[in-house]
Amino acid sequence: MIYRRLGRSGLKLSALSFGAWINFGTRIGLAEAREMIALAYDHGVNFFDNAEVYARGEAERIMGQALADLRLPRDAYLVSSKVFWGAVENPRPTQHGLSRKHIVEACEQALRRLQVEYLDLYFCHRHDPETPIEEVVVTMDLLVRQGKVLYWGTSEWPPEKLEEACRFAARNGLFGPQMEQPQYNLIHRERVERDYAPLVAAYGLGLTTWSPLASGLLTGKYNEGVPEGSRLTLPGYGWLERWVFGEAREKRLEGVRRFVAIAQEAGVEPAVLAIAWCLRHPAVSSVILGASRIEQLRANLAVIDRLEAIPEALYLEAERIFADGG
Repeated sequence: MIYRRLGRSGLKLSALSFGAWINFGTRIGLAEAREMIALAYDHGVNFFDNAEVYARGEAERIMGQALADLRLPRDAYLVSSKVFWGAVENPRPTQHGLSRKHIVEACEQALRRLQVEYLDLYFCHRHDPETPIEEVVVTMDLLVRQGKVLYWGTSEWPPEKLEEACRFAARNGLFGPQMEQPQYNLIHRERVERDYAPLVAAYGLGLTTWSPLASGLLTGKYNEGVPEGSRLTLPGYGWLERWVFGEAREKRLEGVRRFVAIAQEAGVEPAVLAIAWCLRHPAVSSVILGASRIEQLRANLAVIDRLEAIPEALYLEAERIFADGG
């Protein structure tokens, strides 16, 4: 495994991490989660990502029990949660958003579900236009000083709001955002490469990126249609199919077919090439993997051993295919 600092902090994350989104609590139960976390840990993964909204808290409960069952040393791994949408269906006004009340209570609930005394990383899952930035920063600073959170950051925040938070924290001697968690893959590049680049340089933010395979699209699994049993067929996830394919479905699929072809011609699995490409970005502290089967996870973890064998020309050719966003 390769380890990278979280931005300018002294914290080192495994370059590949393992996340619970969509799978834990929907397609993966406790036994499977335990096996997959053990595999990831044995391969050097030290960061396990989660959120209050994933399966309405069930993803955190499963991950917490799996970690407890495995009896991994607490000082050897990192666990995260995210706050914004809440963990209940049809939340009341104080059960979602980024008010001080919800941030604090969501943190306490995540600690109980994950069975830990502190969160290594705590993300504001989206920007809340109804809560002042000052309130968010002061509340996160409080949690850090209480020892309930070690590092806090944001996920998919508008860059101008993230900069406002960084500036307010610096101006007032508070613990500011240390990381951002954006989507980043060959198809979705602008936010990382254009929008966040100045903030990474100015404030030393680390990026823990998600969806390196664009929800499986870059593996080629959807080239001939959506197979039964894939995440795009899960009840309640119709929005995900629209999001994955975008407005120009056939154009995006044609790009993916070309990407799969050049990978196969070079003797590289498309998933390996897609994940390896994400790891090339110097601001990426960790690429979060998701998997519904242990075979998937094992194959994706093998990317680390393949990095030196992938020629630069192949990366550049892949970039050209999706130069206009696919």
